[in-house]
Amino acid sequence: MLIVGAFALYLFVLPPVLGVVAIVLAMVAEVAETYFWIRFLRRYRVRTGAEGLVGERAEVVAACDPTGRVRLRGELWRARAERPVRAGDQVRVTGVDGLTLEVAPRDG
Repeated sequence: MLIVGAFALYLFVLPPVLGVVAIVLAMVAEVAETYFWIRFLRRYRVRTGAEGLVGERAEVVAACDPTGRVRLRGELWRARAERPVRAGDQVRVTGVDGLTLEVAPRDG
């Protein structure tokens, strides 16, 4: 977008020499901005699917002894716990088996 503005300046406002300088500066700015955003956004990996659920916190809706239901991100999921967990407790998702979450009581 900056290049379009510089080109318009070149055509309608600035003398030819300054117009060329404006276009070159706009191109350098666009390349620098693109390079910055590519470097910045590489830090963050998008996690989707089952691997995005592991490690999340959930609230137990129906007691898990060994199976029950939990609320995770506003959705109800079937859950299986190795140790009994009461309704209202917070749990951590340790794995996903199909549409059933494997949960463990949250530490602390």
